Amino acid sequence: MHATNTIDAEADVKARGTSRAVATAEENAAIEVHVELLHKSFSGREVLRGIDFDVPRGQMLAIVGNSGSGKTVLLEHVIGQLRPDQGRVCLADHESDGAPLTDLSTLDDNAMDRIRIHWGVVFQRNALLSGSVYENISLPLILVKGLSEDEARQKAREVLEEVGLKPDETLEKKRDELSGGMEKRVAIARALAMDPLLLLYDEPTTALDPEHAKLVQDLIAKTHRAHEKDGGKHTSLIVTHDKDLLYRLRPRVLMLREGQVSFDGSYEEFQKRSDSKEIRPYFELMPGLHLRPTARGRNHR
Repeated sequence: MHATNTIDAEADVKARGTSRAVATAEENAAIEVHVELLHKSFSGREVLRGIDFDVPRGQMLAIVGNSGSGKTVLLEHVIGQLRPDQGRVCLADHESDGAPLTDLSTLDDNAMDRIRIHWGVVFQRNALLSGSVYENISLPLILVKGLSEDEARQKAREVLEEVGLKPDETLEKKRDELSGGMEKRVAIARALAMDPLLLLYDEPTTALDPEHAKLVQDLIAKTHRAHEKDGGKHTSLIVTHDKDLLYRLRPRVLMLREGQVSFDGSYEEFQKRSDSKEIRPYFELMPGLHLRPTARGRNHR
C-alpha cells in the first residue's frame, strides 16, 4: 500500500492568498498541476528557488526563460523524475474519483505508473527507441494499456495520420531513417496514442525549420483542443523558446529567471512587457536559443 497525499486546491490557493494567473474560481476547483514553494539544489547550487504556480485543467501553459533558469529541472519535477528538496509538486490522479491532486513525493513506483498512464510526454530529443515507428508507438499500448497487436497497429495508424504522416510509408521505418521533423511527429504520435489528459512538451520545435515548426505548433494546438466538443479537456505544458509558437498559440506564459518566477500571465501581457528590464534581455535571446542545434547533431529539419 502507498500513502497518497491529496489536497483541496481551491482552499489551498485561497489560504496562501496568491495572485497567480489561475483564472476563475471554477477552474481553481479543477487544478491539474500544483507546484508549491519548490526548491531544488545540485552540489550546493540552488536551481529552483520557491517556484509557486497552479495550472487549471484545460489550460495551455508555456514555460520560458533563458538557458539555466531552471525550466528543465522544473519539468523533471512535474513528471516525477526528481523529488523536491523543499515544497511539493501535486498532479491530478485521474484514476481516482474526482481526480484529486496527489503529492508525487508520497508515491511509490506502482502508484506513479498509475498516474502517468494519463500523461503524454514529448522530450526535446524525442527519446524514440532504436526500432521501428510501429514498435515505438505500439509497445506502450500493449504493455501498459493491454491492447492486442492488431488493436495497437490500428491505433498507430490513426495517430500517424493525425500528425500528418502516411502509415503505409512510415510504420516500418527505423528511427535512424527519419528526418528530424518526422522524428518529432512520431514522438507526438506516440504520446497521443495513450489518449493522455496532460501533455508535456520539452522544446518541441527547437532546431526545426519554419515549415516543420509550424506543423508541430498546429499539432500542439489541435491536440489541446481535442475532445472539447465532448466536454473533455486536455492540459498542455510547453517548455519553449519559440516566439512564433507563443504568437500563434497564445498560451499563458510563465517565465523563470534565476530559479524564480519573474512573470506569470497572458501572452498579450508578456508581449506588452517585452521591453521591461526583466523580460527584454531574454526576449532578444529567444530566436538564437530556439534555433540552436541539439546535441545529437542530426538533421533537424
